[in-house]
Amino acid sequence: MRVLPIWLGTVALAMLTQPGKAQPQGDEYHVKAAFLFHFAQLVDWPAEALSSGDVHLNFCTFGEDPFGGELERTVEGKLIGSRSVRVLHLTQPQDTRGCQILFLGQRESKQAPALLEMLANTSVLTVGESDGFIHQGGMIRLSVENDRIFFEISLAVAQRAGIKMSSKLLVLAKSVIRGQE
Repeated sequence: MRVLPIWLGTVALAMLTQPGKAQPQGDEYHVKAAFLFHFAQLVDWPAEALSSGDVHLNFCTFGEDPFGGELERTVEGKLIGSRSVRVLHLTQPQDTRGCQILFLGQRESKQAPALLEMLANTSVLTVGESDGFIHQGGMIRLSVENDRIFFEISLAVAQRAGIKMSSKLLVLAKSVIRGQE
């Protein structure tokens, strides 16, 4: 029964967006790692994005890894459907096509437009932190405001990539861009 794990993931994601005390950088990225895991639970990739021979769902970071190992600790041993989560840290743009989720940290904001353009016709769920990430063609932007982590979604970009987002995810977003920008 897939409904219970998704519901629990949705509740956990909602709890992560609740107000709290100021948190150190490591805690911030622990929470962001949990967001990535729950995003993966609440989206569906097109069949061609998930090769039948691969048993992994690839969570990738590009450039410097802002998680400092938190992403691995958070998703280690976890499954999304029948696929085990694998974390890859990439430095070459061409390697990003093997990802299901690509995270671009703030330090990669200058490279984000070129990477997003390269991935525009692929089914890679792009998640970033930079201010212009959504307007550059990213799908989900994480931000910290008043000690809370929020996210905004470009549903139009996700739909063009063939990625379907659960209504449970959309309702938790701070904002959802539904049409052409």
